[in-house]
Order: sequence, then C-alpha cells, then structure tokens
Amino acid sequence: MQYDTARDYLLSRPDAWEDFPFYPHVAVFKVRNKMFATLTHERDLQDNPIAHMNLKCDPEEAVMLRDIFDAVLPGYHMNKRHWNTVMLDGSIPAGEVERMIDRSYGLVVKGMSRKERLPLELKYGSEQLYR
Repeated sequence: MQYDTARDYLLSRPDAWEDFPFYPHVAVFKVRNKMFATLTHERDLQDNPIAHMNLKCDPEEAVMLRDIFDAVLPGYHMNKRHWNTVMLDGSIPAGEVERMIDRSYGLVVKGMSRKERLPLELKYGSEQLYR
C-alpha cells in the first residue's frame, strides 16, 4: 500500500479528518478529536520515498503483528504497548493494512465516552465503526 492509498482509506472511515499538529509531513487522523493514526511521508538517504503509519492496537495483537511482519515495529514516538508503526513498503498485503487501520479506528471509538460514541453508533451503525 502506498501513501496516497493509505491516506484515502484513513479518510474513508466515518467522521475521520486529517490534522497536522506536529509537523507538516506528519498527518494525524482523528475521529471526534481522538487520534487513531498518523501517516508520514519522508525520503531515505538515497532520496527514495518512505511512508509509514502509527496505528493503535491491542497489546497482544501488537506483539503478534510484529512477529509476523518485518514491516511492523513498536510505535515510533508512541506507547509501544498500544501502538505499532507500519512501514508501507509493499511487504504487507493491502487488505491486512486496511484491517489494521479498521482495528485502530474501532479501538479509539470504543474508548470514547458514551456521549461521544453514541452519535457515531446511531449515525453509522456498529458494523461500520467496529469492522
């Protein structure tokens, strides 16, 4: 999965929006002002594009994904127990990256207060929010 494809998928999640509170090259994706992903587009020393994202994850699943995929690392600048960094180098199937994004989004929505979460559930339904 490439940067643009990942960005489009992140923004396709219900009520998702993009912000740049840290640096111009670090997009932060939020739902109801809660971050569920970051997406970065940089260049390596050979001037090749490198894209990676941070995604929230269940602690046990986070470790499992790191064991399965070389391109999944402990979350860069994040709580390493609850966040993974996913390198978008093409080694992880797009469907799996989408599943990780959906899981991150769902965990953040589930963690919201009832007052924040209920309008989303009524508007979009549980199937859309918690894929």
